[in-house]
Amino acid sequence: MIKKYESFFVSLHLHSINYKQSNLFTTMKITDFTQHPEVTGILKDLKNEKIHEHQFSDVLDTNNNQYVELVQEGGGVLGVALVGYTYVLEQMGLRFFSLAGTSAGSINAMMLAGMGDTSQAKSEKIIDALVNKNLYDFVDGNKDSKDFIEALVEKARRIKLIWKGWQVIDEIYDDLGLNPGNDFLNWLTTILSNNNVRTVKDLQNQFGKRPDNLKIRAGVDKTLDGLEPRLAIITADLTTETKVEFPRMSSLYWRNTDSVNPALFVRASMSIPYFFSPLTLNNLPSGDQAKTDWENLAGFIGNVPSEVKFVDGGIMSNFPIDVFHKKNSIPRLPTFGVRLGIDRNKANTVDNPLNLFGAMFNSLRHLHDYDFILRNPDYKLLIQKIDIGEHDWLNFAISDDAKKDLFVRGARAAAEFLRKFDWIQYKQVREQTKVYVA
Repeated sequence: MIKKYESFFVSLHLHSINYKQSNLFTTMKITDFTQHPEVTGILKDLKNEKIHEHQFSDVLDTNNNQYVELVQEGGGVLGVALVGYTYVLEQMGLRFFSLAGTSAGSINAMMLAGMGDTSQAKSEKIIDALVNKNLYDFVDGNKDSKDFIEALVEKARRIKLIWKGWQVIDEIYDDLGLNPGNDFLNWLTTILSNNNVRTVKDLQNQFGKRPDNLKIRAGVDKTLDGLEPRLAIITADLTTETKVEFPRMSSLYWRNTDSVNPALFVRASMSIPYFFSPLTLNNLPSGDQAKTDWENLAGFIGNVPSEVKFVDGGIMSNFPIDVFHKKNSIPRLPTFGVRLGIDRNKANTVDNPLNLFGAMFNSLRHLHDYDFILRNPDYKLLIQKIDIGEHDWLNFAISDDAKKDLFVRGARAAAEFLRKFDWIQYKQVREQTKVYVA
């Protein structure tokens, strides 16, 4: 944990130096990703194997696209790999009927939801939005904050470090973070607006409607009754200790939920503690109905707060794979999950206060998700992990080559998953499972 943050500060410092020295940036194109030799090879092999003709769901449309739910894990800049993953799935005729994610996973989920209806392939649009975004712009704190980060990186003498630290005490004390996160919010707001999504109502009108040409696979004794698309952005409300799902729980925080900017949901979900200031909301709905809503939706029985603060949803559920779980039934469409990296493959070393804190933090943020998968072993058939190599999840100074490498790694993982997933076998496993635990 501490090492990850140290490497993050180093990358910020190096990027800062390069930015000051030159204003020349490489312009990448969508084809740098979609026409990457390895990606085109992966797609060619999958088509030759007729993977697109395999069964992945019992919900499809008249164009033979198959519909699935997708849950994406958080992981900072590693989220570029998620785009490679969804791109390959879309190229093989899969469409995302419902979407969920935390932090980086919430960014890709929101863009997939906000760039067209559920029947459309949208990963190429996301590539276009990401490839030429200078991620260092997200580091939007003032000069004192950036100077403090550089002092940490340079391993400055204690006196200088104390002095620089003193200069940012007001940011930490007043704003609870070094960066306000406004650049990110404005960036995502613009992307959604360019796709005619400015409010939750716009999002619902675009993504929340079931396509007219959906049907159930021939020979399957099911109907489409009650099947509606759903978006779930996960964040952590520290004020009431609530795991929040947006937009479902929006009424707790806004009086007019239809008019809310959906980019705020993602801004709440990606707020890395202390690096970004928490997203703060005030003037919440109040009164008897609000108190009832809090009890029913969040299990909070105290007085309705006047102000709440949100941080990265990963501190409560970094991989919310349970969000679409259907108990005691065989689903009409599967809930696929994609994770960033391979964890729990070696024991933690806990021999000093710093790695003790890191081990506790990681244990707590994964506890709920690991527990759900342990109690629902059929989900192991639905989840794919992307090998992210040596890439650092907090490297906001990510290079063009690193972006392409992450994209390719996501494409590889997608191909591996498509080859091994068997929808008919999965339904048989669910049929044989007599007890489904929530």
